[in-house]
Amino acid sequence: MSQGIFIKKTIYFKRNIHSSLGRISNKKLADEELIELYLSKHNSAYFDMLYNRYSTKVFSKCISLLKNEELAQDALQDIFIKIYLNIAKFSGKSKFSTWVYSITYNYCIDFLRKKKKEKNIFSEDIENTAEPIEEVPDKELLEMQVSRLKRVLEEIPIGDKAVLLMKYQDEMSIREISHILSKSESAIKMKIKRAKHKAQKQYKELYNE
Repeated sequence: MSQGIFIKKTIYFKRNIHSSLGRISNKKLADEELIELYLSKHNSAYFDMLYNRYSTKVFSKCISLLKNEELAQDALQDIFIKIYLNIAKFSGKSKFSTWVYSITYNYCIDFLRKKKKEKNIFSEDIENTAEPIEEVPDKELLEMQVSRLKRVLEEIPIGDKAVLLMKYQDEMSIREISHILSKSESAIKMKIKRAKHKAQKQYKELYNE
């Protein structure tokens, strides 16, 4: 990304948000209410509130997947420009947060796929579903200490990490994940099953349990 384009994006999305918010009621508004107000009143302060609400979480996901702060900063700006340009298309069939995170994952996945060494980050295990593998109960992951779970996720392949974050952190449905990855629901179920198995195995190797 050129410096000029980045500066223009930064000017738009990092303008004085607090000044804009000062003109809006302090009442806690739902995402859908903010979207409706933004689209009907064309007041950018409402979109600023959505940006302020989700930008930190989006950046966190970007840096977690891309593993580079500068790339994550660029991704954050690109993602919110995409959200800004497409917000009128938000149908409300899913939660706004799910829609935002879907755009985030799609962006990061597309970026990684364009890198030669990450070309097939989701083809491994998904295409070959014949090999039986033991089911790992959800509680095996959910009961891990947060610090240990974060380390485990850093050690497993990026594709496995992504599907686990979608399923357990962002609470996406199998259908939503299959749509993002352009895979069948049965393939996604198998990918999650295998990812949990890898996470459990990695945990035992790291902590001798």
